[in-house]
Amino acid sequence: MTPDPYHITEKTIKPPPTTFIGKLKHLGPGFILSASIVGSGELIATTTLGAKAGFTAFWIIVISCLVKVAVQLEFGKHTITTGETAMQALGKLPGPRFGKGRWTVWMILLLIISKVIQLGGMIGSTAIVLNMLFGDVPVYVWVFIAALITSILIYKGYYAMVEKFSLFMTAMFTLLTVTAVFALRYTQFSFTFADVWHGQQFSLSGAIVGVAIGAFGITGVASDEILAYNYWCLEKGYAAYTGPRQNSEEWRSRARGWIKVMYLDAIMAMVIYTLVTAAFYLLGAAVLHSMGVVPEGNALIETVALIYTKSLGPGIRTVYLVGAFFVLYSSLFASLAAWTRMYSDIFGQLGWIDFFDLRQRSKVIAVLAWIFPLCWACIYLFIKLPVLMILSGGLVGSVLLFLIVFAALHFRYKRQQIARPGVLYDIALWISIISIFGVGVYGVVKIVG
Repeated sequence: MTPDPYHITEKTIKPPPTTFIGKLKHLGPGFILSASIVGSGELIATTTLGAKAGFTAFWIIVISCLVKVAVQLEFGKHTITTGETAMQALGKLPGPRFGKGRWTVWMILLLIISKVIQLGGMIGSTAIVLNMLFGDVPVYVWVFIAALITSILIYKGYYAMVEKFSLFMTAMFTLLTVTAVFALRYTQFSFTFADVWHGQQFSLSGAIVGVAIGAFGITGVASDEILAYNYWCLEKGYAAYTGPRQNSEEWRSRARGWIKVMYLDAIMAMVIYTLVTAAFYLLGAAVLHSMGVVPEGNALIETVALIYTKSLGPGIRTVYLVGAFFVLYSSLFASLAAWTRMYSDIFGQLGWIDFFDLRQRSKVIAVLAWIFPLCWACIYLFIKLPVLMILSGGLVGSVLLFLIVFAALHFRYKRQQIARPGVLYDIALWISIISIFGVGVYGVVKIVG
């Protein structure tokens, strides 16, 4: 029987790899993170922003991808050294309790519930693509088919399957998108680095600030994905391999070794999703903005298809649709895998279940795997505005980032560290924090003003 990764004992200890190749063999959480990130946010939110703003908002996309990773690393490091789940860690932050749950856990529950609209937009977008590929079946049927398939894949909750499927789907669409950017140089939509650089005004007009802040919240590693990374680090075994926390040099050495593996995993994921996100934005800015079209409504996939047919030719449309399915479905798949774990953890912190009882946790994950996709499907069929639905999740994510930043600061300065972080690490962490707060406050001021 496979050991429970949430139950850390002396028997789960494993020495960390010391070579680069050895570390590569233990990567995995970043693949799932990339599958979640390289999804609807990039395909829809990023290209929508590019279509509206041209090259002038490219800076906010780059910042979004680069700055949040330091906060993610702080969460990952905390996970490995304590073995705590995301909600366990948040439940130890200062502040009042309501019932058995800390205010932070209740806040996460309320914010994540509101993101059901975003997931509805994601499953609806997936159904639109399937309808474009197989037109005889209407969108509303595909919505429920997509929900059913996702539930079947996730309800058993096996980590290895989630990781491998995520890697496959990420690779499929990354190749097509990067190829499309290079192919633009041979079309009328060709652009140069100078075009991009001259467009960077580091300001946003009131007309696009809502889309920009939504894109900031949903691109790069978003707040809920930072939380999800905790579960993937645990289930990959980083904390279990480190072993129960001890006041010994042997334990500290193991912890530092597995933290280095986690750093490599997170940075490689950042390289992947930054590359693809930048590619999506540049395609939207170069093709859609110059044509004066913006993705919206049920026509969004057909509109976004222009970035491929205009760069690679009309014959690529079917290939694009297959790729679009993979990028949208990868995000849907990874999100459901994370939500089932996150909600189970929340229920445990609120005293509704025993999260650390493997049998009970597995049962709750299985039930939620069937409930969530059905809810997302119904929400989409009620609203039917996928772009607006997805961007609304980005705005919620931007608010949630403030709580994530508060937690990261508490982990760094209030919780015991195994070794004092270097100056460069602290600089990166504070740049991340200041950027998140700066963009969030800027967005509020522009929207209110």
